Amino acid sequence: MATPKIKKKSTKFIFVVGGVMSGVGKGITTASIGEILQDHGFKVSAIKMDPYINVDAGTMNPIEHGEVFVTEDGDETDQDIGNYERFLNKNIYKENYMTTGRVYRSVIEKERNLEYKGKCVQVVPHIPQEIRERIEKAVEKTGAEVMIVEIGGTVGEYENLLFLEAARFIKLYNPKDVLFVMVSYLPIPNKIGEMKTKPTQHAVRNLQSAGIQPDFLVARSEVPIDLARKEKIAINCNVAVEDVIAAPDADSIYDIPLNFEKDHLGERILKKFGLKSRTSDGNVAWRKFVASMKNPTDSVEIGIVGKYFASGDFCLTDSYISVIEAVRHASANTHTKVNLHWLSAEEVGEKGAKMLKQFDGLIIPQGWGGRGSEGKIEAIRYCRENKIPYFGLCYGMQMAVIEFSRNVLGWKDADSEEINPKTKHPVIHIMPNQKELIAKKGYGGTIRLGGWPCALKPGTRLAKAYSKFTAEKVVSERHRHRYEFNNEYREALEKKGLIVAGTSPDNQIVEAIEIANHPFFVGVQFHPEYISRPLAPHPLFVDFVKTCRDLKKKK
Repeated sequence: MATPKIKKKSTKFIFVVGGVMSGVGKGITTASIGEILQDHGFKVSAIKMDPYINVDAGTMNPIEHGEVFVTEDGDETDQDIGNYERFLNKNIYKENYMTTGRVYRSVIEKERNLEYKGKCVQVVPHIPQEIRERIEKAVEKTGAEVMIVEIGGTVGEYENLLFLEAARFIKLYNPKDVLFVMVSYLPIPNKIGEMKTKPTQHAVRNLQSAGIQPDFLVARSEVPIDLARKEKIAINCNVAVEDVIAAPDADSIYDIPLNFEKDHLGERILKKFGLKSRTSDGNVAWRKFVASMKNPTDSVEIGIVGKYFASGDFCLTDSYISVIEAVRHASANTHTKVNLHWLSAEEVGEKGAKMLKQFDGLIIPQGWGGRGSEGKIEAIRYCRENKIPYFGLCYGMQMAVIEFSRNVLGWKDADSEEINPKTKHPVIHIMPNQKELIAKKGYGGTIRLGGWPCALKPGTRLAKAYSKFTAEKVVSERHRHRYEFNNEYREALEKKGLIVAGTSPDNQIVEAIEIANHPFFVGVQFHPEYISRPLAPHPLFVDFVKTCRDLKKKK
């Protein structure tokens, strides 16, 4: 069996794994470690390994899996990639994302192409070898000095064993260049009132059974772990007391890097790698951002009308995580506390616009299909007629075009072909190249994806908002859609006051619309939330929140 080769010998690797249960914060831990090491002056990137058989996240139900995050190069990925981009303030590309399905497909394709030269292709060693090669490609792509690799799932599960095996081999042949971080949950049962370490001890033994010893244990819990529990974990899990890192519940995910630094995590990592910090105080900008979030001077109430957050008796907002974070970035930038309220589109359709009177602004984010569309259209009409700031994202723009067509032009049956293929006024229609794909059931990874240029129309609110952050007249924005504005209706809609504020450079694809004589009524076909970051908030979210705040002050 070939020895794994990592071409960049200087590259350091940190593998992040989870213990006890899912959802304890491996992704945020990965992103936070990256932010810390970047503040110490190192070039950092991050990889996500997902254990499911899906080739990418694009075909999964967002209620079950969370948001599908789209990279600049058009990969449909897990939402953790979005957190990596936000914390590192840089793009993450398709080389940095892999799934079991993607790995297996690649191995099978190589076998069909005789790239294994007639060998018997086996799960071991060929699958772990493929994983290692993909890690190597990501290092080459990013030039990372430190590559942080999150392994999805929880140790002890069958699904992620092959990823762990690949990590073990990299550690075996690069012992001084690899560290393992386990993020584990320490429960505090109500009737007992004591933080319990036993589940974490079992999780560590599961990891050790895969041939891996963690170097750090990140102790997730409701409150900070105390010294007695740290010592107990250290004795039973074979780690130093100083390497048990407190990770209590935080008010904001952006507090987490600062919390980790209370336990000197960055310094501990560098010491184990034999490295020294290249900066004296590199996190000034991050601290300033966090302080701005915690010290607002104003507040606004913003409603989000969607349909991907109801799960039984629980409200799960991960389907819209990038929208939430983009609002938070704008909140810090404008020193405005934004209180978000989640509204079911179907409930708005049933109860009417009276539900919306308490809000200073409204956002309608991405969506698919017809469920809840009438409620969204009703909400948009209320915003347009009552001069309430409205921001439509992707599907939210399409619904705004339909509302305008119905209630301003009088085309009562105006609709999207996605919702009503028989409408006489398909103001939103399927993109021409998508018809053949759907006929062949070619759904996965075939829609309009990734970064595409948008030419801003001079003098529009859209252009003015961008001008405060960039002098560019053509900006790159990320997309994820199969339907678009129907240009056959463009002239008629513009005559009635709908402004086409942004288009593709060839003027063929409508990228953004707005209306005049309104404080803020903007719809965009793209997803500005994907590229908003704590230290680089998106201009449109900033303008939207600022408008909501200023209007509230006037009232």
